[in-house]
Amino acid sequence: MPTEARSSGWGFAVPRRAVVGLATVGGALLLWWLATSGLRLLNPLRLPSPQEVWAAFSQISTGQGYGGATLWQHALHSLWLVAKGFAVAVATGIPLGLLMGWSRRAEALINPIFLLLRPIPALAWIPLAIVWFGLGDTGKVFVIWLTAFVPSVINAFTGVRGVDPVLIAAARTQGASTAQVIRHVVVPGAMPMIFTGLRLSLQASWTTLVAAELVGAFFGLGRVLNVAGQDIFPGMILVGMAAVAACGAATTWLLGRAERRVVNWRPAV
Repeated sequence: MPTEARSSGWGFAVPRRAVVGLATVGGALLLWWLATSGLRLLNPLRLPSPQEVWAAFSQISTGQGYGGATLWQHALHSLWLVAKGFAVAVATGIPLGLLMGWSRRAEALINPIFLLLRPIPALAWIPLAIVWFGLGDTGKVFVIWLTAFVPSVINAFTGVRGVDPVLIAAARTQGASTAQVIRHVVVPGAMPMIFTGLRLSLQASWTTLVAAELVGAFFGLGRVLNVAGQDIFPGMILVGMAAVAACGAATTWLLGRAERRVVNWRPAV
């Protein structure tokens, strides 16, 4: 269903959804200001005012920085870790899910091991990752990979099993080889579910990254949150949380753009 839009008076239409979203955000910011600065209903140590958060943002954004680096350096470091862990998960999880979905023998061979490892939370691997790789970035990439790997496998598997068998049979009757059936029928048919898994994997990657950086990190947004918590600096904590949200939203938007390019036959929503 198309989104209604109304004229902004500047020669272009503004989607109604964007207007409602901006109004909601503006109302939330107003309530925040009233509760902290306007009416002072909340203790600043529990919820800082917008002015305090802005002061913390100004501090970490300048050369002075916080936690050993500026906000941009922390954010770029976290983005790089998520990108590496997510890329490895995509490169390993999607082919494995496609293989298990296509081949019953592969499923029978691999699925028991996968089912044993799947219930273990990725955060439970953090102590072992520290033992194996130390406090460097390799351990964090390993934990992110574990987190993003599971949704990639499950959704690729489900996507293959959801392809209409009639389409596969029709391709075979036209003389298509197994490789051609997989390339031109199975993979395109599974692509919507694959991207659903990628979105889940990306979200889980950011959650795991922050948890891993809380345990031990020299740079990153998780370190900002960790140091701010030790310093009892609520304003900086909110800055770190907002930075994680912004990075997560940006990467999700990029993934959505990639999905619209790859799965361009689906109707826009």
